[in-house]
Amino acid sequence: MSTPLSRTSPDVAGVETPTVFTTPAALSAYDHPASAWNRLALATPQPDPFCATTAWQLSWREAADPERPLVVRECSDGLVQFARHTLGSKNVLGPVERLWMFGCNVLGPAGVDLLEQLIRDPAMEAAGLGRRIGISGLDPQGPLLAAIRSRLSPYGEFRRFGRGLQCAAALEGGLDGFLSRRSANHRKKLRQAIRRGQAVGIGFERHTPGSADEAAAVFARMLAVERRSWKGIAGRGMDGPMTRIFYGSMLRRLAMARAGRVMFATHEGRDIGYIFGGMAGEIYRGQQFSFDEVWRDMSIGNLLQYEQLAWLCEEGAHGYDMGPLTGPFMEYKEHWTEIRLPIEAWILV
Repeated sequence: MSTPLSRTSPDVAGVETPTVFTTPAALSAYDHPASAWNRLALATPQPDPFCATTAWQLSWREAADPERPLVVRECSDGLVQFARHTLGSKNVLGPVERLWMFGCNVLGPAGVDLLEQLIRDPAMEAAGLGRRIGISGLDPQGPLLAAIRSRLSPYGEFRRFGRGLQCAAALEGGLDGFLSRRSANHRKKLRQAIRRGQAVGIGFERHTPGSADEAAAVFARMLAVERRSWKGIAGRGMDGPMTRIFYGSMLRRLAMARAGRVMFATHEGRDIGYIFGGMAGEIYRGQQFSFDEVWRDMSIGNLLQYEQLAWLCEEGAHGYDMGPLTGPFMEYKEHWTEIRLPIEAWILV
């Protein structure tokens, strides 16, 4: 079994004891594309690998929980990461991103070993954390959940507290292969939308920001479109206080490895729509798209999806993850995807 990297600090008597919470300096060492956190996130089978990376997890923390203490334990082939939360009167370790809980926080072949070591650590008990711990982003039929349930059974009751359904599309066979797996009606409507768009002169721009400045400039254009979309007009857009930081930080982190993929729909030099996501290895994870409400009748959303798929197929991407299938306004994903990925969160109590 691998041994986690130890971090120690002197206690009041001058004797060194394990540090429970990860320092900001230590956390910053994980905040780059080649870090152990990101390497193991992409190597761990799970329904939503992108959301286990720092581009998602640390961007959430930056936007919503910048002061919340984190616990990160690492070894050569495993990593676990948790945030401290409060449930009633008790402290709990749970996912860093705590709203959707898409990403897994037990990573790598030795992740379960590290998890058990964390539960058994006397310093955790001393910090008032004990054995209350939540794990997200789990495949209900996968080997990781089975291994965690087996390993944690001596420590308490391990039970499910959240479930959902993700969706994805394979890109095998390129764009033609992807379209062959869509319904005839969907393909017909898409061809009609493409012809209408070409007739009025709609164009498309591809962007892969490679620096913080480039990411900020692209994101400013995205926000300008968002404010003219139905979401922005209704006050539900990506330009809200928290979501603006979350997605802006995500694009900045993706820019470190040119892993962001942003497409703009344009007309006569003006942005009228965008679609945005990022690469997790060979898998693209969609994030947001919006279009100017004035263009609602031109199927801008469908045109952006099509053009993004064409781009991804040209690059040789293996799949297109579209995130949650259930929930408000998610029905359109039925037409674009054929893979269903159940996802669950569990807690030891």
